[in-house]
Amino acid sequence: MRKIKVLIVDDSPTVRSVLEQVLSSDPDIEVVGSAEDPLVARDEIKRLNPDVLTLDVEMPKMDGISFLRNLMRLRPMPVVMVSTLTEQGAPVTLEALEIGAVDYVAKPKSAGDLGLSGYIEEICTKVKVAAKANVRAMEREPTAQKTTALTMPEHMKSRLDTTRIIGIGASTGGTEALKEVLTKMPVGCPPIIVSQHIPAGFSKSFSERVDGSSAISVKEAEDGDRLQSGTAYIAPGDRHLVLKRSGGDFYIVLDDGENVNRHKPSVEVMFDSLSLVSRGHCVAAMLTGMGADGAQAMLRLLKAGGRTLAQNEATCVVWGMPGAAVKLGAVEKEVALPHMAQAILKACIK
Repeated sequence: MRKIKVLIVDDSPTVRSVLEQVLSSDPDIEVVGSAEDPLVARDEIKRLNPDVLTLDVEMPKMDGISFLRNLMRLRPMPVVMVSTLTEQGAPVTLEALEIGAVDYVAKPKSAGDLGLSGYIEEICTKVKVAAKANVRAMEREPTAQKTTALTMPEHMKSRLDTTRIIGIGASTGGTEALKEVLTKMPVGCPPIIVSQHIPAGFSKSFSERVDGSSAISVKEAEDGDRLQSGTAYIAPGDRHLVLKRSGGDFYIVLDDGENVNRHKPSVEVMFDSLSLVSRGHCVAAMLTGMGADGAQAMLRLLKAGGRTLAQNEATCVVWGMPGAAVKLGAVEKEVALPHMAQAILKACIK
């Protein structure tokens, strides 16, 4: 098989060197070049025709966000942002995902990061996933065009079962897919719990970003939160979201246990707790993402009487998690992303 051609764009010689060593250690990846700023990168893209770009945010002559915006307009291609994965670095990285970046990885601090096998595996895996990403699914509407909540006909409003609980799982490409779904949810919809594979420093910024564009309330989940209709609770980036029941109320417990399916939060953990405490009185949706986290739990949830949906392949950035659930027979219906919010609400009708 042909190797994945990668172009590294970063103003730091040290970072360029470390990334080249890391990526070149994978037999499926070939670093075909590097560029110290976007102007050089523009010429190198034309000359080398890379499959994937790794892109720094802060660079001279043109910042990474401006370059990414131009790139996705003129020559859309898979891009992995190399970011400072902290709460301070979250807004600009989330903006890059809005524009069309596939994913993001931590900026290596030094050559010492080469000793961290998990770090090397993460970067190489994300680059390989990006190479197969559905670039058309990454195309975004201009940010000025706000998504508006769905207007439910009166006969549907009266039949909406707000005692149901909605669970949504997502990974690669999921921040934008989640925003598409949550901003369409109307006031008074059933409570929503979300597990998105995201760094610890990002979940609060992401929740606030979506909340600002939504009719419903969107918040980072806190230990002890009581579920309320019209609210979406997003798992913190370093905790499992587990649902508990006390009488007629449902509460969130944040679990700092081991990674499950290599993730924390894990969709598997959330779906299993949702199925158990709701006794099948729930709707689960699987959005874009790499891997298979949550697929087995979705099958158990379906067998327990829950309703299950998955984003279809054509609109996924990566059809890993939804595809795994479909192949297991865990999905009642595959839905295009623009229609997912409506399909979830329809599954909540009495």
